[in-house]
Parts: sequence; C-alpha cells; structure tokens
Amino acid sequence: MITLYGYWRSSAAYRVRIALNLLGLEHKHHSVHLVQDGGQQHHDDYVTLNPTHLVPTLIDDELILSQSLAIIEYLDEKYGSHQLLSSSLEKRAQIRALAQDIACDIHPLNNLRVVQHLGHQAEFNANDKAQWMNHWMGVGFKALESKLQQTAGQFCVGDKPTLADICLIPQMYNARRFSLDLSAFPTLERIEKNCLALSAFDLAVPENQADAS
Repeated sequence: MITLYGYWRSSAAYRVRIALNLLGLEHKHHSVHLVQDGGQQHHDDYVTLNPTHLVPTLIDDELILSQSLAIIEYLDEKYGSHQLLSSSLEKRAQIRALAQDIACDIHPLNNLRVVQHLGHQAEFNANDKAQWMNHWMGVGFKALESKLQQTAGQFCVGDKPTLADICLIPQMYNARRFSLDLSAFPTLERIEKNCLALSAFDLAVPENQADAS
C-alpha cells in the first residue's frame, strides 16, 4: 500500500494527490499538520522519514521518497506508463519546463516556511505577506500565460492533463486564497476550469481532505 504523508493545504502534497487520483492508485494518507504542535513536520518521527522538514513524503514498499515532482514521475513511470508526461521528447521537455516554472520559481517564494520567516525576521504583517505572495505569483503567472500561448490546448500542453497541470492547479488555489487578481491570465483560468471538471482534480482539492480544518 502506498502511503502519502502530507498536509491538506500543502501545494506540493496537493500535486501528489492529483497524480495519485489521475493514475487511479489506492493509497493511505497520513496527515502532517504544518502548524499544530509547533509544526508536526519538525517532530523527530517525521524528520526521520524526511530530514528536510517538508511535505510530502511517499512510501511505496521499501522506498521512501520526497520532492513532489520526483514522486509524481516515479509513480507515473512505475504505474502509469508515462501518461502524465508524453511519448514525445519535445512535449516531455515542454511539460517539465512548465512544471518547473511553477514548482521551482513561483511556489518556493510563497511556501509556508518562507512566509513564516518574513513574519519572524522582517516583521511582515498579514497584509505584507499577502502582497509579497501576490507579487511573485503575478510575475510567474505573467510568464506562464505567455508560454501557454505556444503549448496549450484544453490543458497546459495539448488536450490531456499532464505534470504541468498538476503543478498549476495548486498554485491557482493559492492565488485565489490570497485574492490575486487573475483577470490578466485567461488561459490559466480556462485550464483551471477544465482541470477542476475532472474528478481526479476535484477530489484532491484541499477542502475535500479528511484533515482540512
């Protein structure tokens, strides 16, 4: 049985939930609350699994794996016959590039530990934090909107959901959570609508998780 250690609002864990659903993989979820008890990701039993103090962590048989993109590609290669990427070398490169635009350039700047650090060290209040996150999401979304003019069909690359869409949807959730004006990004909104019409995406929405609070 696959076990996913995650948190309902974690963007990275959200990505893996979508992938598990798209691949039709049964799994057990173990909640790691990132705020309660001083942050359960810092507890010794979890740090033994994942020394980065981050979620998600996936266990499959004897394998313990962290980093959402690595987890998703592993699951796709082992169980999905590469359905979350593409049989085309060129499209695989496009999909990975878009996914990394989000996972490597946008998401880290509004990750919980970065925002907490801004509050503790730079004395950012809630409004300051929201402005920080919206600025960097806006910068990243502007580039994505332009790039997608070259690749998008119903989804980020063509007409089937891929790793790029798996990364996009949690970032769109964050944008809406912090009231980013999305009117300048019609392609992102159209793709989001198409994704959320699929049960695999809808079931992964944070508010639909057992540990949502």
